Amino acid sequence: MGSWAKAETAGCDLGDARLNRRLGVMLAALGERPGKSLPTAFQDWANTKAAYRFFANENVSEDKILAGHFAASALRVQATDGPILVLQDTTEFSFKRAEPEKIGFTKTSCGRKTKEGRHHQHTICGMLMHASLAVTPEGLPLGLTAAKFWSRETFKGTKALARKINPTRVPIERKESMRWLDNLRLSTELIGAPERCVHIGDRESDIYELFCLAQQLGTNFLVRSCVDRLAEDGNTTVAQVMAGVEPGGTHLVRFRDAAGQPQEARLAVRFATMTVCPPIGKQKRYEHQQLQIIHAAEVDPPDHREPLLWKLITNLKVTSFEQAAHKLEWYARRWSIETFFKTLKTGCRIEDIRLTTADRLANCIALACITAWRISWMTWLRRAAPASEPAAIFTDTEIMLLDRTAPEPRSGQTRDLDFYIVAVARLGGYLARKHDAPPGTIILWRGYSRLADLVIGFEAAAKPEKNTCG
Repeated sequence: MGSWAKAETAGCDLGDARLNRRLGVMLAALGERPGKSLPTAFQDWANTKAAYRFFANENVSEDKILAGHFAASALRVQATDGPILVLQDTTEFSFKRAEPEKIGFTKTSCGRKTKEGRHHQHTICGMLMHASLAVTPEGLPLGLTAAKFWSRETFKGTKALARKINPTRVPIERKESMRWLDNLRLSTELIGAPERCVHIGDRESDIYELFCLAQQLGTNFLVRSCVDRLAEDGNTTVAQVMAGVEPGGTHLVRFRDAAGQPQEARLAVRFATMTVCPPIGKQKRYEHQQLQIIHAAEVDPPDHREPLLWKLITNLKVTSFEQAAHKLEWYARRWSIETFFKTLKTGCRIEDIRLTTADRLANCIALACITAWRISWMTWLRRAAPASEPAAIFTDTEIMLLDRTAPEPRSGQTRDLDFYIVAVARLGGYLARKHDAPPGTIILWRGYSRLADLVIGFEAAAKPEKNTCG
């Protein structure tokens, strides 16, 4: 098992030392052969069967699999200074199964039109994962701090029920939205320094109960607003108050669009501090909150996309334009968790795995999360600390093989971490031309997979030949 696999599984308590060792072996196998099927990763029937039995074991759960990684994430946070951005988001995994009820469903989808002109609706077999990823303000991913897996029953009657019940009057404990609060609590407890945490989420995280929980725990949040909440004395709204606020300046932000393409926008930034009221149906249960509002609207947007409009709400201090612009930069880091999900899906090819039940899939996805994080970590570490020692990531064998496969260093170039990560990217198809953008996670995933094959070949060649003479 590689040193990184040992670190990520340290602290796991599965109640069985053999299971603990098996977890480390599986993590190493999947990490050394990212993107492979289970038989390809484990290479023989005995190990493959052990993997299937591990994922089906009732004593194994995604929480126990990720326990070591969570602990390692906390240690990485402790080794840093300053605020930690805890990014929350949800992703879906879709599967095709003959018995989809063994996994569950994620949503309904509109298919082709029938002869009557109506769309044929069907449910999507799959499961969901809600994850929290800790990153530095510079973007270096430090690891997952919480994760929740679930699937849904069929959606029969859901729309009819929604028409009869006001969602704001349903207790948060009975909603799927509770996952946002659970992850905030678990991440804050894991990190152990609530004042350093800044929990960042998209419009789905605009939940008044989340604001109250953050105040209770003494931690911070920065979320994109979804609804126009009541403000001040309850006779006005946030939007009405902000309409009377003049922009404090313009700020350039860089972000990625829905297709993952880099974009930039110049935003007119307005900010104000005001009293935000809880929803009418919950005013007896929750207190008013003194919060900061930031509205950033794009100036002269291009024609090829929708104009950028961010309406953020936070309990962080925002009394100047510089502080407001700083929070916009932090929110722009939210794309890092989207990149993590893309790495997990495209690299691990989770949706191609043939496990048949939700529990087994959740266990396998949890294991793949650690490998996906490592690829993301490698990508960002090269950008944040390119002159670091390569031994921080690579084994001696990997360094030796990269030395043999990579071109000779250019004049003045040293064999540092940057050199070896680019060498891995070359194995994945990266051309490393002068004006090429830095290699991304998918390129590094491909390169690392090829490097793993080289390591296997080298170790096989180094073994003494068996005597086959009778």
